[in-house]
Amino acid sequence: SDANDFFALPAFRPDEALLKLKRDLRDLRQLAERDGGRSFTLKGQAVLELAADGVQLNAKLAKRPAQRPEWDSWTCKSSADVRRLQDEIKKRLARWTTED
Repeated sequence: SDANDFFALPAFRPDEALLKLKRDLRDLRQLAERDGGRSFTLKGQAVLELAADGVQLNAKLAKRPAQRPEWDSWTCKSSADVRRLQDEIKKRLARWTTED
């Protein structure tokens, strides 16, 4: 076995990343899960849609909560991408909940 294999990161598994992200979002308690975890709302307003396709995790994050929000698209191809998405979700949640 090659010495570099020892230091290689594990392969990104979008389905597992999606499950972990949904679990972490549930822990925030501000978001309500809809459509079997494919979407999340804040006070009845759409804020997040998630999907995994076997290669990557795709997310649409609302610029602001609304019935028909304007979306920012995110493509996560690594655990680092998922962490950045999660940080952005937390940042926007904090902004949205203090704007009230």
